[in-house]
Amino acid sequence: MSSRPSKKRKLTPPQSEDEGDSLSSAKIQRSFFQNAAKWDLLEDQYKARKGKKKEKENTRLPVKRDGRVQAVVLPVENLKEIDDDWLEDDGEEAEEEEEEQKPIEEPAIPVKQQIRTAKEELAKLASALNEEPYENAAAFKALTKIGESNIPAIVTLSLVTRMAVYKDLIPGYRIRPISDDRPPGEKVSKEVRTIQTFEQSLVSGYQTYVRELARYAKTRRGAAGWDGIASVAITCASSLLTAHPHFNFRSDLINILVWKLSSRRTDADFEKCLSALITLFTDDDEGRPSFEAVSTLCRMMKAKDFLVHESVVTLFLHLRLISEFSGKASNESVDLPMVESRKKQKKVFRTKRERKNLKEERALQKDMDQASANVLHEERDRMQSECLKAVFATYFRILKLRTPHLMGTVLEGLAKFSHLINQQFFGDLLEALKDLIRYSDADENSSEDPEAAAGADPNDDDDDDDDKPTRNPTREALLCTATAFALLAGQDAHNAKADLHLDLSFFTTHLWQTLLPLSQNADLELGARSLHLPDPDAPASSSSSRADTRSNKVNLQTTTVLLVRCLTAVLLPPWNMRSTPPLRLAAFAKQLATASLHVPERSAQALLALLADVGSAHGRKIAALWNTEERKGDGVFDALARAEEASNPFAATVWEGEILRRHYCPKVRDAVKMMEKSIMSDR
Repeated sequence: MSSRPSKKRKLTPPQSEDEGDSLSSAKIQRSFFQNAAKWDLLEDQYKARKGKKKEKENTRLPVKRDGRVQAVVLPVENLKEIDDDWLEDDGEEAEEEEEEQKPIEEPAIPVKQQIRTAKEELAKLASALNEEPYENAAAFKALTKIGESNIPAIVTLSLVTRMAVYKDLIPGYRIRPISDDRPPGEKVSKEVRTIQTFEQSLVSGYQTYVRELARYAKTRRGAAGWDGIASVAITCASSLLTAHPHFNFRSDLINILVWKLSSRRTDADFEKCLSALITLFTDDDEGRPSFEAVSTLCRMMKAKDFLVHESVVTLFLHLRLISEFSGKASNESVDLPMVESRKKQKKVFRTKRERKNLKEERALQKDMDQASANVLHEERDRMQSECLKAVFATYFRILKLRTPHLMGTVLEGLAKFSHLINQQFFGDLLEALKDLIRYSDADENSSEDPEAAAGADPNDDDDDDDDKPTRNPTREALLCTATAFALLAGQDAHNAKADLHLDLSFFTTHLWQTLLPLSQNADLELGARSLHLPDPDAPASSSSSRADTRSNKVNLQTTTVLLVRCLTAVLLPPWNMRSTPPLRLAAFAKQLATASLHVPERSAQALLALLADVGSAHGRKIAALWNTEERKGDGVFDALARAEEASNPFAATVWEGEILRRHYCPKVRDAVKMMEKSIMSDR
């Protein structure tokens, strides 16, 4: 058995000087670790950063000397050179950075090139929206961005392009905010989310567009390059309002048009606004757009103290409620017609299943009506009643203020709305008409008084002559008389006269007193559009006022037509033609025959035709005037009496017919023969 070899032990060599140095370094390392725990490195680092400057980084490699690694320290001179080099390099780099940061001046693009580029961009965006509107909802913001240019041509192109885009893309319903439709936490499909995103983008862009139209519509004329922008904005607003009156921000578009109508100067833009509102009134099936427009117009006229053009008040005559509304209204209240109660029908027996099916069918029909946007008659009646109340309030204010240039339009409007006036309001309205006639007579007498005319200062208020409209008191009085009888004809005249105890003798007496003076009026057959040379001796204001009335569409009737209307209402009332007293018929017949000698030929034909109608209806009552042997009265006829009953008409004879038989106009001669034939045939 072999013996194990003996283990050899490793003997340490004797310590040398190098080994002694390693032992001493080990002790130093142990003492270093023991004292390191007591150091506050963060505080020392903070003090070093605060008290000393940052030392320069040494890029030289360390050197091992005597078994230790030591860093190479550069001499002070070399450090100064490196610092100087660093400073020089830093300055050069700063100069390079400054050169890079300087903005590069782009070359100025010509205006024609900008306009051409804007045209291309607008065409591209509009085509994208028309082809894929839901996929290109962001194009609305791009169109708005192009419209922010300072070049008038680009702004005009942007306004017109957006108008065409919105007219094509606006849906047939109002868009409500998403928060109003979607319950919290509800999940929607991708298609619904896409449609909602498109709708919100459409509404946001449309709101910005309407605000721009309102701003550009108020642009003053004479601005450099911006003369036609106001006309373009008004055209766009009118087109959008007439094309989509149901959509959002309708009131903003109405405000743009009403602001333009607040001016008394008429131009092409003024006519555009009028035609747009007329279209809105005539095509409105809902009633709410018309009510918003009427309320805005009434507020504007009240704020302007009714110093507006008369065509603005004429807009009320185009409302559909004149032919559709069936209630009665005043300036404060509305009386809707009583709905007749349905007769109680015999109850039909239905099983439980039939009743359930009928209930489901009614609910489905109700949803279908709402989905198809059918107009509810109750809502429309409510809107029309509020609209009618606002119109009557405006008319009554104008009558109280006696605004001269609006009286004809207001009185004609009251005649049109006569069948819708409440009986409680009827009495107040007649009193206002009587006050207006008294005011017209007083004004006419003061103008004819030479002492009052001499006492007035001719140099007073020369600057306001152009602003003051000319008044025609005679025409206003005739309009008031015609309106009073038209109001009574519009009511249930016989019952209204009995219930309210109405007395229209004031209007009849005034008509009697003005008949002879009217027959001597030289402008009896002249209307607003009549060709008439201006009087060279007349003031400039009167000629300018006549020129302004040539474009009127209301109150065009001549004085002769108004006179015939009033006489027909007095002598041949439609509600009770046989109730006219014989004294009134005879007095007016004699007066009309006398007036026929003084008026022009056409007016003479009209008066003689009216006499023929009176003779055919009441020939027996007035036939004694054409026969001297059958006179019923004694005394003398007084043509200048204060009332027709006090003129003693049956003491007179119609001798004017013999002179009219020799009239120069053959039509007048024929009219006299027909008049006498109708009277004599009814004896």
